[in-house]
Amino acid sequence: MSDAARTANVPRGEFGFDHRPETDQSFENALAKARDGQRLSVADGIELLTTGTGRPGIDRRRKELVLEAADRRRAEVVGDEVTFVANLNNNVTTACNTGCLFCNFKDRSEKFRSANDESHGGFTKTPAESRQIVASALERGIYEVCSVSGLHPAFALDAEHREILETSSRGDLNYRPPAEYERDPATYREQIRAMNVGGVHVHSMTPEEAYHARRGTDWSYEEVFSRLRDAGLDSVPGTAAEILVDEVRDVICPGKIDTGEWLEAMEAAANVGLDTTATIMYGHVENEVHRVEHLARVRELQDRARAITEFVPLSFVHRNTPLHERGMVDAGATTDEDELMIAVSRLFLDNIEHIQSSWVKYGDEQGLKMLSCGADDFMGTILSEEITKRAGGEFGQYRSVSEYVEMIDAIGRTPVERSTDYRERRRIDPDDTAHGPELGPKADGTPLVE
Repeated sequence: MSDAARTANVPRGEFGFDHRPETDQSFENALAKARDGQRLSVADGIELLTTGTGRPGIDRRRKELVLEAADRRRAEVVGDEVTFVANLNNNVTTACNTGCLFCNFKDRSEKFRSANDESHGGFTKTPAESRQIVASALERGIYEVCSVSGLHPAFALDAEHREILETSSRGDLNYRPPAEYERDPATYREQIRAMNVGGVHVHSMTPEEAYHARRGTDWSYEEVFSRLRDAGLDSVPGTAAEILVDEVRDVICPGKIDTGEWLEAMEAAANVGLDTTATIMYGHVENEVHRVEHLARVRELQDRARAITEFVPLSFVHRNTPLHERGMVDAGATTDEDELMIAVSRLFLDNIEHIQSSWVKYGDEQGLKMLSCGADDFMGTILSEEITKRAGGEFGQYRSVSEYVEMIDAIGRTPVERSTDYRERRRIDPDDTAHGPELGPKADGTPLVE
């Protein structure tokens, strides 16, 4: 038996998990299956993630074999193109009281109430403000607006939902009327309508937000996503996934929806015709078997729904988070773990075409390295990125098209501007004198960021 012990992580403590990274598979057999393009089992994935040495730590020689296999698979599936999207992040509110221990983006919603005199650094945007922000960015050439927000207690799906919440006698619905707050976020449908400007692609409403938008009702997720789609929602970000194993979620986000609820919401979004993405947030309290079980659940979802356009590994940024402040973690993932997470995602997720490297999480140099570990997408221009920054991220908040072209060309790959769903693509000639987006509804090639 291969004892796939914890890799070269900084110790993260013991949490009494039932899942342990031990298998009866061998690394050599798992690698052979990966090279042959066979569908991998959870045991195979664990061996590849841990390099199956039978002792703590990653075997660097074996790691390189996994990276090489993933890079070959990437070349077979998508060729030498590296894609990116011209996009904007417009997060509506930081008000939230879910209490996730990995997050420093959110602010306790009590601080936002009109009766509170305590200052805070959070924000809530009205629909009019959201519309102005998106409209301004649209003129600069963006294709997509991505919006992920805190679970503000005043948020409701629409007027009908607000009436249900206002008249409910239940005390467990995390609802307070907008009049109790210094700023009114309005409803989810009003915010989606506001951001639906001039043909921009609206990428919003995570499974967690969809749960918030149906609380206190017997509505299905299909009903919620149908109403949002009719308001202008185009696709759904598969965030709030963290680790799709409940014994981990019980530690890092006990107030959030469980694994089954997340999967139900994602499948419902697909059922009403919305594309989705999927993510994993790794490098905190979980071990390798949790990561591979997560991949297995995403792969099974894609087998059923066929709506996931890309998979996004998100390396945990530990600074300024409760997990770190409480001494539950000392650091995030190592570079070895980051590279293996990208590679095993490519090899395991045989039904998802695109794997993203997040320069916000990894930085430019390591983000580019991930493009030789199995990734083929290099994220987006962003223009505003608040979540990682508030957790202590150090790698900036926006990216110009020219920077993308220069970096991608420098590693011998082909830069390609894409749409959110990858159906529209524009190969870019690095020898052109100026680079700007051209796929956005008002894009004309003018540089997005000077």
